[in-house]
Amino acid sequence: MPDVFEFPCEFPIKVMGRASADFRRLTRAIVERHAGVLGENQVAERLSKDENFISLTFTIRASSREQLDALYRELTASEEVLIAL
Repeated sequence: MPDVFEFPCEFPIKVMGRASADFRRLTRAIVERHAGVLGENQVAERLSKDENFISLTFTIRASSREQLDALYRELTASEEVLIAL
């Protein structure tokens, strides 16, 4: 089955979890292991209304389907990550 994406491409990855500095550090470290160092303009965050949860969107330069698959596998394996889209 052919890829829907043409690589390399800009690719947003949204990760949700409990709001904490640890969650931010953990998810950023996972993303950077697979995609390289991110600039501050490549990370957006949004707190839930009650500020208990946070959504982080990392925009990476994706080079292959295999890279994305490995990244999603590591994110979803973390107990801290509630959802990765």
